[in-house]
Amino acid sequence: MNGFQQTTKHERLMMFFSPRQNRWKKRGMAIIPTKFGISFTVPFLNQAGALVHVYTDGSVLVTHGGTEMGQGLHTKMIQVASRTLGIPTSKIHISETSTNTVPNASPTAASVSADINGMAVSNACQTILKRLEPIKCANPTGSWEDWVSAAYQDCVSLSATGFYRIPDLGYDFEKNEGKAFHYFSYGVACSEVEIDCLTGDHKNLRTDIVMDVGTSLNPAIDIGQIEGAFVQGLGLFTLEELRYSPEGNLYTRGPGMYKLPAFGDIPSEFHVSLLRDCPNSKAIYSSKAVGEPPLFLSASVFYAIKDAIFSARMESGLNQPFRLDSPATPERIRNACVDVFTKLCPSAEPGTFKPWSVRA
Repeated sequence: MNGFQQTTKHERLMMFFSPRQNRWKKRGMAIIPTKFGISFTVPFLNQAGALVHVYTDGSVLVTHGGTEMGQGLHTKMIQVASRTLGIPTSKIHISETSTNTVPNASPTAASVSADINGMAVSNACQTILKRLEPIKCANPTGSWEDWVSAAYQDCVSLSATGFYRIPDLGYDFEKNEGKAFHYFSYGVACSEVEIDCLTGDHKNLRTDIVMDVGTSLNPAIDIGQIEGAFVQGLGLFTLEELRYSPEGNLYTRGPGMYKLPAFGDIPSEFHVSLLRDCPNSKAIYSSKAVGEPPLFLSASVFYAIKDAIFSARMESGLNQPFRLDSPATPERIRNACVDVFTKLCPSAEPGTFKPWSVRA
């Protein structure tokens, strides 16, 4: 009975302080989907090379044309080589990207690096497996080390280059025809926010994301990439505003001059799920690209803020569509929540003063 009374009291307090009852605290929610085309729109960039060495002790050294920058590319390439060769990842090592091993590499960009470099690594590994095939047939019960040692003694090359190009790409912008992308990546996010109508501050309460990454090569890496892209997008849509002087000098030149996303900007409840049972036949081992595709999902926070602002404006009798520019900074949120206080501070007429900053 006491628990019921406490719960009832808590619910009454929550109802009293809920955004619907509170004039100066409002909540909003928005759902945003995304569709991202995968490939370079410049066709000749959709190629990659790889170099694979197998040593007599059974260890494998892999070099590819992609650059590791914390996105887990090297880890995925080790996994591709392990799966293709059928050996443990502990036997495979990565050599840092270098033009003296893999020349003419395409940029590590457009989220295609795992796709094209993974195919190139797999191609090199398959070349070596083809050379080992007669030896494996002669000794089907042998180990990987046995086959490699026998190949070396039979003077079989244990080094191979790999190459891959995305097929059938090309788009004619003048005729508006052709195939611009190899495939598409899909995702959706739902975000809930709470704004302070008096200060313009906002809190990211909850975000749920479902992302299509095909059959993930590494779910832990892919979920981390989705989370990272989303938080980076939070900066794009809610924090990082470019400000220029009237003379054209950029004020916001670095993190010391504008606010970056921090721990407090991460949604209090943050859930990321990978879409199940959706293999992609057009990429390495049925996977899909990840990296850039989830970034736009952060727009769900921007539109949730706008939804909350609309609720605040309703309190002032304003129910018409309104403009809210990105990023949704506290200044813009506060001024968009039209009330008796904002009416006391009308904006000066353009041309009657020299602004300290101008928009790009």
